[in-house]
Amino acid sequence: MGKKEKGAKEKGTASSEEEQKSSEEYQCTGNLEQDFTELCVRLGLIEIPRVVPRLRPPSTPSLDKTIHEDSEWSFHSDKDSLSPFPTKDRFSYFKPCIHIETDSEDSKAVREVFIRGWKIDEKMMGVFSKCLPAVTSLHGVHLWNVGLTDDTLTSFVTFLPRCTALKMIVLDGNPLPRQSYYKLLSEESLLSHVSLRNNNIDDEGAKLIGRALSTLKTGNRNLVSLNLSYNHISDQGATYISEGLRLNRSLLSLSLAHNRIGDQGAIKLAEVLGPFALTHEEIVERRRLLLEKEPIERQRSPSTSRKSESKGDRPVSHPSSTAIDKVDKTAKPSKSASKKKEKSQESAKKDEKAGTGGGGSQAASASAPGGQGATAAKKEDSKAAKKPSSIAEPKTSRSKTVKSANKDKRPPAQEPEQSAEQTETVHPLLEQADHHDGKVFLPGNRTLINLNLMRNFMTEVGLQAFLAAVHLQTQLGKPASSGTNQLGLLRLSLAKNSFPASSKAFLMLQDLMLNRDPLRKNVKPPEEEQTASG
Repeated sequence: MGKKEKGAKEKGTASSEEEQKSSEEYQCTGNLEQDFTELCVRLGLIEIPRVVPRLRPPSTPSLDKTIHEDSEWSFHSDKDSLSPFPTKDRFSYFKPCIHIETDSEDSKAVREVFIRGWKIDEKMMGVFSKCLPAVTSLHGVHLWNVGLTDDTLTSFVTFLPRCTALKMIVLDGNPLPRQSYYKLLSEESLLSHVSLRNNNIDDEGAKLIGRALSTLKTGNRNLVSLNLSYNHISDQGATYISEGLRLNRSLLSLSLAHNRIGDQGAIKLAEVLGPFALTHEEIVERRRLLLEKEPIERQRSPSTSRKSESKGDRPVSHPSSTAIDKVDKTAKPSKSASKKKEKSQESAKKDEKAGTGGGGSQAASASAPGGQGATAAKKEDSKAAKKPSSIAEPKTSRSKTVKSANKDKRPPAQEPEQSAEQTETVHPLLEQADHHDGKVFLPGNRTLINLNLMRNFMTEVGLQAFLAAVHLQTQLGKPASSGTNQLGLLRLSLAKNSFPASSKAFLMLQDLMLNRDPLRKNVKPPEEEQTASG
């Protein structure tokens, strides 16, 4: 019996090795349906999920067609049942399949992949690791309730960088024992939108996520939206996430709805939105960054530093006596020549006055033929007076051309350096700080524009903290020192908490946010619409 078991094991290992070799030899073409089915066949899978287009909701019916004439979405009346979907049999909807959403212009370009309700094991994740990176147009992956584990998530994260266009990941309904969701938010991650709803994330998971958002040394710079609703995050977990928001300047939207956050967690989150004091470790890191920044700025402006160094290194030169004598000798004749010119000009003016201020004899001489010669002489004098100005014009044009040529000769490498300085991201610890009471204060996180804390356990105490934070942001409402237009919160959702809807602080906060929300500003109330139409 032992020999038979050994032989069966050897056969099984040999067959698995052959399947792996055959799957490795296959080169994906970028066609998801073709690549996925071929890889599954090579691995020896019996039931292969189908790749089908995702069903979209029906559009509004036109005048020519009625709702019942639509063949795809009409309710077929059979003897047994009514089916709103164009299915061949009754339970085909529940069979494992991969729904894809293609581009509107190119039907072969897959934009998003949706997998719902069937388990993805290590073997299936290996198939996805080969076929998904080949889809160059893939923008989002939605895995809802697919039974992920920490190991399958690790293998999933390893091939994500090879999906160059992938920006959105949705892993709702996949609770993990070790809560390794933070791997999606690493510093090297290029994801912009991550959704982790209904994953039983507690305070330990929130701690790992907060560290992934930002620390003193590292931080995520690409994540824009994070959804952590429908989890088990309490005040301590909210504190960890607020610590991650201190130095994070990329996250725009954060949802913590349907959690267990009370007043303490709300206060910590509100403190980050306004000016906050730096800790000792943050002050030390700020000083280190400032010391590193000085030599970089010196290298960017070498001309000024060289001039200052040359001025400081060279000894002060004193003019010699012979040079002073030469300068005096050259200066004296110029003064005498200028005096002679002034005297000749004054005598000419006197002659002109005498010629114009005479009696009838002078007028007769002017009307005589000799007078015509005088007038011609005057015209020549006026032409001679105009000649220096005409001669000076080419000099100015030459000087302009020389200047333009000098400008053209300048190296054009300065322009990209200026643009690089403008687009360079400033470390949050290097933002303009205020010093008072022996502490260093930063202006706070003004990058976050949307915060959702609906259906938690916040009372009037946490509400007052958010009201004070929003007041500060409205008072400071100017662009941050880093050069980017950071306006602060534009939408804050605090409904369905442990305070009454008629709370004065809640109503004041709603009024403040109503003026800040750009979407609500454009919506006119019904009274204004009626008056405008009337």
